[in-house]
Amino acid sequence: MRVVVTGSTGYIGRVVSAELSAAGHTPIPFSGDVRVGSLDGPVDAVVHLAGLGRVRESFGDPVRFYDVNVGGTVNLLRSPPPRFVLASTAGVYGSAGVATIDESCPRAPGSPYAASKAAAEDVLAWAAEAGRVSGVALRLFNVAGGGDVDDTRVITKACGVAAGRLPSMEVFGDGSAVRDFVHVRDVARAFVAAVERDGDGYVALNVGATPASVADVLASVARVTGREVPVVRRPAHPGEAPVLRADTTALRASGWAPACSDLDTLVRDQWAAETGT
Repeated sequence: MRVVVTGSTGYIGRVVSAELSAAGHTPIPFSGDVRVGSLDGPVDAVVHLAGLGRVRESFGDPVRFYDVNVGGTVNLLRSPPPRFVLASTAGVYGSAGVATIDESCPRAPGSPYAASKAAAEDVLAWAAEAGRVSGVALRLFNVAGGGDVDDTRVITKACGVAAGRLPSMEVFGDGSAVRDFVHVRDVARAFVAAVERDGDGYVALNVGATPASVADVLASVARVTGREVPVVRRPAHPGEAPVLRADTTALRASGWAPACSDLDTLVRDQWAAETGT
């Protein structure tokens, strides 16, 4: 298939493009602003990765986040190809209220960023309901590895601190809060599976792999690198959920399974990128 990839030069986009090629498809980088650009030539699918993704920044400029994340999705759906795969976020669930999250959990986004992704999901779902497109929203949990450069992500930051590039790691509470991590290559394989998915209509699918706490991450970094990570302790965030794990049963039914998302592999891969080894 000929697959347009928005955000093809980004952290996830580069890996998705490589996995599409490896699976025999032709990835086509989208050129221009997703809010105004159009799809050139006949294509079979769109993987929509482009957008704004910083949670804290979204509180300061929510209109911009809606403009890009929702407006870009709306623009691409004006004349969509048969298949449309949207990069969404586990943030749409908010605190969830349950330890293990499946796709039936109510959405309760707690930031403008997550709310804009939920709105983009809604647009895609309604377009699919109208018969305009077959749509998949992949709700990504904590993506890691593969040379990530976003120091707001815990594994990336911990490796940066271990390397001496960053001074210390902030840990809120006792570091026991558990979140779900998944390697960017496994994420890319999920996008390929979504592009190749049979069936019409719309579906949202969780993409996660390995539950781990901040304390687990720090122990893994010490194990992999042989270096301790300096920690600055902060009070726990009020109301923070102690455990948020992804139920990926629905995605696994398509034949997907994580191949490189165990915690030490995630850390080892990020450490190699951090140190150039």
